[in-house]
Amino acid sequence: MKKKILGLMLASLMVVATACSSTDNTADNGNTDVVEQTVDEETTEDRQTQENDDAEEQDGSEEESNNDVDYTVTYPVTIVDQAGREVTIAEEPTKLVSGYYISSSLLIALDLDSKMVGVEAKADKRPIYKLSAPELMELPNVGSAKNFDLEGCIALEPDLVILPLKLKESAAALEELGINVILVNPENQELFLEMADIIATATNTVERKNSLVDFINAQDAMIDSAMANADGVKVYLAGNSDFLSTACNGMYQSDMISNAGGINVAGEIEDTYWVETDYEQVLAWNPEYIIIAAEAEYSVEDVLNDENLAMCDAVINGNVYKIPSKAEAWDSPVPGGILGSVWLGSVIHPELISAEQCDSIIEEFYETFYDFKYSEN
Repeated sequence: MKKKILGLMLASLMVVATACSSTDNTADNGNTDVVEQTVDEETTEDRQTQENDDAEEQDGSEEESNNDVDYTVTYPVTIVDQAGREVTIAEEPTKLVSGYYISSSLLIALDLDSKMVGVEAKADKRPIYKLSAPELMELPNVGSAKNFDLEGCIALEPDLVILPLKLKESAAALEELGINVILVNPENQELFLEMADIIATATNTVERKNSLVDFINAQDAMIDSAMANADGVKVYLAGNSDFLSTACNGMYQSDMISNAGGINVAGEIEDTYWVETDYEQVLAWNPEYIIIAAEAEYSVEDVLNDENLAMCDAVINGNVYKIPSKAEAWDSPVPGGILGSVWLGSVIHPELISAEQCDSIIEEFYETFYDFKYSEN
């Protein structure tokens, strides 16, 4: 009897245990999706957090890596100049001669003016020298591309001479005497940047050059972004020698106009130099803005008062401006050439680049690379 009672009790316990087990399993099954979803969400969040941490760590590593880059040039170094000539420089140059105003301005921006022993003719006429490196105006001049003073250059005993491409024969004569020469041809922005690379490598100023190029690229990007949806404005750019001399499609000045959100009315003319036109053609183009070259000898008032232009929209609306030349001519491929596009953009699209923004960029450029305050001169 005891065995029978014990058997019944064991059976009852098994039934209860089975029922409990069944109930627990049912409850677990009912929450499976919620549990799995929670786990998935936590896993995704963890993974995203880890990816963000990894990205930040990578960015930090890249920044630290860039800061640790050594841009020091090891000599001897061989460069290829803009005439395609290989030039090997045995030691870092300490006595420089520049026979071209664009390369001279670059040498100042690279903080090399203290190493210059000779400069191109008419240095005393360059405002940028007076403002940033007045000592250059007292240096011996080596003439110009049209009249280069070979003997005067040799007498300065330079270890590196920078000359315009036109002076190939003079370069050959100097190299026969063991004087290194770099020939340059900065006819547009791309060639200017190439020249900057060459000279910086030759003179061990790559890091300084990189800062200059970064600034130029940043302004290019700013202008591109600002002008992305801008309506093209018709612009006539009048030359230095004469109002009826204008910049055509292949010129640096034409690129400056398009960069600033303008349309060069003479862009239909394919040439790489100033071309002559006439009043009838200017009126047919009917520009909305007339821009006068930086070094022109005539004034805004001369254009506004020219009876031949009385029916031109630019004159009717008073939209005649001269490119500033207080420091240098921004309508040429000098280091500050990008400022020409910034300034012109603020003139023809003031709703996209304000005068205040333009002034701030100009101020920053000259303080950073030429060590003077533009607004105070």
